[in-house]
Amino acid sequence: MSDNKRKILEQYTKAWNDHDTQAILSMMTDDCVFYAIAGPEVNGTPHKGKEKVGAAADAVWKNFPDAAWLDGEIFILDDTRAMVTCRFKATDLDGGKHEAQMVDLYEFDGDKIAVKNAFRKNRPAVKEG
Repeated sequence: MSDNKRKILEQYTKAWNDHDTQAILSMMTDDCVFYAIAGPEVNGTPHKGKEKVGAAADAVWKNFPDAAWLDGEIFILDDTRAMVTCRFKATDLDGGKHEAQMVDLYEFDGDKIAVKNAFRKNRPAVKEG
């Protein structure tokens, strides 16, 4: 079972790197939740359901057109939970360069991702020049 979850997370990470919202959503439950790295809630902004999760992913591509999640390591914790560590690297619309370590915590419902809870180091953007 853990090999299957690992494959799902590898494909899921690839979909984020490909900026492929439909592929991302195809691997998530209908009632999925994505907790973004920032927001008014204790767990960041919650995006609930495929429509809102898709809109949140599309907002990432809009605000960080070259967003990439690099050097990922996948840790399967048990039948329903996993963790992925990686390095987020992107350029914002003002030209600021972002690069920081991050962790995503996942909860599965069968072979679908039910929850993605993202955590990233709070590192300011670097301006070149």
